[in-house]
Amino acid sequence: MHTIILRPFYHRGDERIGIHVVFDSTLTGIFKKIPGIRWSQTIRCWHIPCTREATDILMSRVKGYALMDIRFLKTYLQQKKVVIPIETAKLQVSQVRLMVEHPLSVQNLAALAAYRNLLVLKGYSPKTIRNYCNELHQLMRLLGKRPIYELEKKHVCSYLLWLLNERGASETKVHSTVNAVKFYFEKVLLKHKEFYDLPRPKKPWKLPPVLAETEVTKLIKNIANLKHRTMIMAGYSAGMRVSEIVHLKIGNIDSERMMIHIQGAKGKKDRMVPLSKILLETLREYYKAWRPKEFLFEGQYGGPYSVRSVQEILQQAKIKGNIVKKGSVHMLRHSYATHLLEGGTDIRIIQELLGHNSLQTTMRYTHVSKKELGKIVSPLDKLSW
Repeated sequence: MHTIILRPFYHRGDERIGIHVVFDSTLTGIFKKIPGIRWSQTIRCWHIPCTREATDILMSRVKGYALMDIRFLKTYLQQKKVVIPIETAKLQVSQVRLMVEHPLSVQNLAALAAYRNLLVLKGYSPKTIRNYCNELHQLMRLLGKRPIYELEKKHVCSYLLWLLNERGASETKVHSTVNAVKFYFEKVLLKHKEFYDLPRPKKPWKLPPVLAETEVTKLIKNIANLKHRTMIMAGYSAGMRVSEIVHLKIGNIDSERMMIHIQGAKGKKDRMVPLSKILLETLREYYKAWRPKEFLFEGQYGGPYSVRSVQEILQQAKIKGNIVKKGSVHMLRHSYATHLLEGGTDIRIIQELLGHNSLQTTMRYTHVSKKELGKIVSPLDKLSW
């Protein structure tokens, strides 16, 4: 009796299970009658969708003709259950390859599960949980069979150096790694004293990209689609992050008080920002045309609009407006804050409008504002010609 080995893999955008077995005409005849099965000429095997239903059908059809070796499949599914966040709609080929080629040890898999559970219990956002778990997973897969809880501070420092020197990681990437590792050793293992002062590389000081008011006007005028134009106007008029734009709901627009209620923003904080009169007029025109049901800007099949699509809208508008400044939708938020500052709005009010915890974060807009810098006359202009 033949033995069929089931190996998960990623093929043409789908998560699949490869059926590896020595050729047998009887088995081939059985395979051809299984729904959803395909033949891959590249890897020379039959394969089925990576689902419980497809696996059960395969097992029932070959029962009595072949034995099933599910060790690789079982290991993969155990990895996937812990490594991949629940909210991930579709796996990437790199994720599947990592779980197949670099599976975590039993101890590290359990450690990652405990780590994620504590992040959830402490109320961290899905994005933070995903980023922290990804950072810890990258470290764990380099450890092989060695449990992560055996690492000392010197080992973690060596890993951070390796990221900088060998992998060419940015300072921001290393900061994220430090945050993730510190959470594990301090919050999960309670090793506060040993890991509280992990070294961090100095971040470069970069000024935020800011559009001139004329460029914002040009940007908006170059968006013909009413829905797209309204989203960009909303982002600029209230200094919203792109995630805040797409998660706005109809009830968040308070036309009586002329306010926008931004809910569950970064840090799970709500805030109120003034509603622009021009935006309100545009929103009313947009609502009559599109009739959204729950989210103000709904996707094609309901739910919030895609973040990536909003970013693409802005980039296309920049091209049409011949705007060469680099920057994403977040540049509208930077421009909003800078233009408010140049208009005389107090820096602490801007801090509240942006939802910043620290005034120091908001203060960076003083470095790009032309309010005071614009009054300075260059020495070159004072020369006699």
